[in-house]
Amino acid sequence: MNSIYLKRGKEESLQRFHPWIFSGAIHHQDEGISEGDVVSVFTSGGSFIATGHYQQGSIAVRVLSFKEEAIDEAFWHRRLEQALNARKAIGLVDNQLTTAYRLVHGEGDMLPGLIVDIYGQTAVMQAHSIGMHLSRQAIASQLIDIMQGRIQHIYYKSETTLPFMEPENGFIVGGSDENTSMENGLRFLVDWKEGQKTGFFVDQRDNRSLLEHYARRRSVLNMFCYTGGFSFYAMRGGATLVHSVDSSLKAIELTRSNVALNFPGDPRHEAFCEDAFKFMDRKQFPYDLVILDPPAFAKHRAALHNALKGYTRLNAKALERIAPGGILFTFSCSQVVTKEQFRNAVFTAAAQARRQVRILHQLHQPADHPINIYHPEGEYLKGLVLYVE
Repeated sequence: MNSIYLKRGKEESLQRFHPWIFSGAIHHQDEGISEGDVVSVFTSGGSFIATGHYQQGSIAVRVLSFKEEAIDEAFWHRRLEQALNARKAIGLVDNQLTTAYRLVHGEGDMLPGLIVDIYGQTAVMQAHSIGMHLSRQAIASQLIDIMQGRIQHIYYKSETTLPFMEPENGFIVGGSDENTSMENGLRFLVDWKEGQKTGFFVDQRDNRSLLEHYARRRSVLNMFCYTGGFSFYAMRGGATLVHSVDSSLKAIELTRSNVALNFPGDPRHEAFCEDAFKFMDRKQFPYDLVILDPPAFAKHRAALHNALKGYTRLNAKALERIAPGGILFTFSCSQVVTKEQFRNAVFTAAAQARRQVRILHQLHQPADHPINIYHPEGEYLKGLVLYVE
């Protein structure tokens, strides 16, 4: 196994079990190390400290283990089984009302660079590192083994996460056109071939369920609706009308299909393919429940300032227009935006809109998207539920 040696003092974060080694921490390394190789990492004094996947870039090593152990089939089996046991503990495995959940959440499951979402009998696997891409077949084999018949198919989808590698999306185990899953008794279609992420945002499951309890007798606007998850929860919750808005026609078509799956022919729902800001400028606001769940405004730290301005502008528009006594569900999925920064952006928006606002709930990602306590960067989803006078 190839070796990497750190600069003096750069082992401190690893002693706290942080799973990333930045390129600036490396003193020297063996010649011939290729991207995706498994490497052993040593302190400046020559003591072993970690094993991980090497990759060029700011994050040079993603740590797989703080023990000297082989990264082989037994390793993948053990880590995947640990992830499965965690999902069993929170009641998501063999749940007849919910067949969609995240089985592997990168650093949160001590498998940095790997995402696995379960949709019925299909697992969608996504690599965010070259090392995980190169290990995909070994991981898939152990995934089938530990799931013990719960899944029959594995779809690999990494074209957007590793575009420089040009990996080919497609089934690496089995193959199926059945793409209907269930969440809390509601059905939805998953577009794992062309949809965003793995095809559905399973990280909003708990927040959608909370919204259902606020929807009764309210008019609802679901901005950035994507596949309409919040919309059909609002309808089951007793909303008087639900309008879904997204700039993507494909998303709107999928939203309409998902609403029709659960509420065929229901006249309460209407979908609009339009830019969010233009829609809010154009549309008269009859809404007293609004959901703002935009895509990440900042994917890297350099974009943080503009992202915070974007969150303020978006929330100010909604707060200016929402009916008195209205409820606003507002979110940020930008990892580089902290809870405090997002909350401050919404505070600024409330002040600009000159509305009295109370925080009812502070929201986050669900238990199947666990946060490694040594890796606070994994806490990416944050949200607020606001009561607006």
